[in-house]
Amino acid sequence: MSNSNSRRTFLKNTAIAAAGISIVPRHVLGGTGFTAPSDKLVVAGIGVGGKGESDINEFYKSGKADIAYLCDVDDRRAANSVKRFPKAKYYKDFRTMLDKEHKHIDAVSVSGPDHNHALHALPAMQLGKHVYVQKPLAHDVWEARVLTHAAKKYKVVTQMGNQGASNDGPRLVKEWYEAGLIGDVHTVYCWTDRPVWPQGIAWPSQKAEIPKELAWDLWLGTAPKKDFVDKLVPFNWRGWWDYGTGALGDMGCHLLEVPFSVLGLTYVQDVQASVGSVYVDEFKRGYFPESAPPSSHATMTFPKTAKTAGPVTLHWMDGGIQPARPEELGANEIFGDGGNGILMVGTKGKILADTYGDKARLLPTSRTEQVAQKYARVPGQSGGHYAQWVDACIAGYGKKEVSAPFEISGPLTEALLMANLAIRGADLRIDGRYPGRNLKLLWDNDNMKVTNFDIVNQFVKREYPQGWEVKYTL
Repeated sequence: MSNSNSRRTFLKNTAIAAAGISIVPRHVLGGTGFTAPSDKLVVAGIGVGGKGESDINEFYKSGKADIAYLCDVDDRRAANSVKRFPKAKYYKDFRTMLDKEHKHIDAVSVSGPDHNHALHALPAMQLGKHVYVQKPLAHDVWEARVLTHAAKKYKVVTQMGNQGASNDGPRLVKEWYEAGLIGDVHTVYCWTDRPVWPQGIAWPSQKAEIPKELAWDLWLGTAPKKDFVDKLVPFNWRGWWDYGTGALGDMGCHLLEVPFSVLGLTYVQDVQASVGSVYVDEFKRGYFPESAPPSSHATMTFPKTAKTAGPVTLHWMDGGIQPARPEELGANEIFGDGGNGILMVGTKGKILADTYGDKARLLPTSRTEQVAQKYARVPGQSGGHYAQWVDACIAGYGKKEVSAPFEISGPLTEALLMANLAIRGADLRIDGRYPGRNLKLLWDNDNMKVTNFDIVNQFVKREYPQGWEVKYTL
């Protein structure tokens, strides 16, 4: 589809102007199910190993995407994608790829570590490219706000990789709620058994040899310059604040999607947190501020929305912490999916669901209610999340609906990152004390600033190394 709108317009006008020439759609000539090359979305992948690999495979399976460009800082991680798409041009530096190939690229899929999401996505958007960005949308609150703003400014089709947003569950829960089955929701609980990577630990003292396949400086990107250490790449970076966003960043977008979409939540009003402690021995508490804590409980307050009677309190719990089992749940019934779950508490009842809003059930589970289907389902659900974005990109900005555009997923990500501000604040030790552990952080949304505990504002927008800045004016 690169330059396809202008190309199709040119061909159409030329053909119409030529007397006696019949116009036969290319898909007719190609037979049923054929997609003309000019109608395919030309996709470039940044970060094409692991989740990025599965992302571009899903785009390809739509039958309407041409995976034409691959970019990864680690040749080992990219190997499967390079083999799967042998005609795709391969780059290590996303800047070189965008500089050389932007005229031929329609859309960009971003799936590197959290700390580089905005670094990779924003330049593509500024070039007018549609973007699909893995969750969480960004590393910092400011970055999430920037990407939300840029999507509207540059009029590009956007989608965050919280594929559960395209599942039936959130739509079913929305129909139940709008039918009044549980009254007005005032409290929500979301919990996860993550992290399943190390957290609450000291940064390794021993540096390691950089693998020859890895461009370490490119991987660091917006993060402070540090020596390479073992077991950081490709996964354990999630537990380090310089690169990841902890359990909230990993699972929050999948779990909070339901209350956000059902209740119309947007920005946090205030947030407080408590965190689990780590002991270096039985008498001495460890202090590891570079790493997220092993467990946490954040409580967010959201202002009243058009779908609620008043403010909503949302509890986030990770590291195995769970809320009290609702009394309507049988003693032997599984709470959520066992390790993760969503519980919405209303004035007339409760809804329990698994990750992505799957297996949503009214409590007690013996209760069954039938309501009219009000919201169209996405064909293929999670897999359809990808095809939905491809179709919307081909149609053009504002022409087709997507489940997680940045106008929705941006505020959702900001809420998660606000909770992380409280978690980091609760874990800050100053002069031997933890002053943030007893505070409710008050949030000035317009100015993106905590008004009563200034020290955490350094995490709203971090300082970037020279040459790796995310540049944008809101």
